[in-house]
Amino acid sequence: MAKTQKELAFLRDLYLAGDWTQRFADLVDKHLDLSDSENVLYINAGTAGHAMALEEKYGEKATIFASVEDDDLLAIASEKAAAVRSGVEISSIRFDDDAFDAVIADASLVAPDAAADAIGEAARLARVGGDVAVFLPSAGSFGEIFSLLWEVMFEEGLGDDGAAAESMVSGLPTVEALEQAARDAGLVNVRVETVNEIFEFENGGAFVESPLIADFLMPQWIGSFSDDEIERVNQGLTRLIDEEDGMLSFRFSLKATLLTGEKG
Repeated sequence: MAKTQKELAFLRDLYLAGDWTQRFADLVDKHLDLSDSENVLYINAGTAGHAMALEEKYGEKATIFASVEDDDLLAIASEKAAAVRSGVEISSIRFDDDAFDAVIADASLVAPDAAADAIGEAARLARVGGDVAVFLPSAGSFGEIFSLLWEVMFEEGLGDDGAAAESMVSGLPTVEALEQAARDAGLVNVRVETVNEIFEFENGGAFVESPLIADFLMPQWIGSFSDDEIERVNQGLTRLIDEEDGMLSFRFSLKATLLTGEKG
């Protein structure tokens, strides 16, 4: 059963922020220097944990704004900020064009075909000469999952006998496509950094039941399937993982990717 918006906000804070999101946040911390910025916007900030960490590091000089996706995330983020007395300005309002010295966008949970839009939106909000950073999975991610999904769909006669899984593979943006989207959005000095991250699960059941998979990634991939079809996919994945890996854990890889540039 699909989770409510409030439940998803809670799960994102409890299960994704410290693992999934943190993998990308580490890339930002390593490759983006905000010491010359006076105002910074963090788009799709979730429950704002990374935005608060940036405020702690750069807050003496810069004002950090965090834009969150819905009212339930806003409530959790605001409570967390109040608890630690963070100076992050958290809201869900739409900001003006050319308003920020630096813009960071979390596109790690957006649909792959919306990657170019995420880059364009971040570029819109940065001032001329401002820094733009967008992070997301890129081509080569989730290969282990997509291979199993293809097999399950083929066996079950779902998703055009596996063609849907093939489109998942081809739908992830390549580095070249991301660079072109950045140039199309008016960015210069474009750079892309990618690291390979591994996610590990004890067995097939732990994998299909994990909030990251069940509530955030699978709805992107097979959200158009009926409840019965989704259950068949989950059962098939559990069986294949346990048959193939036996007593070993199941792992999948993520190409965590950070695109940076300056607004020209």
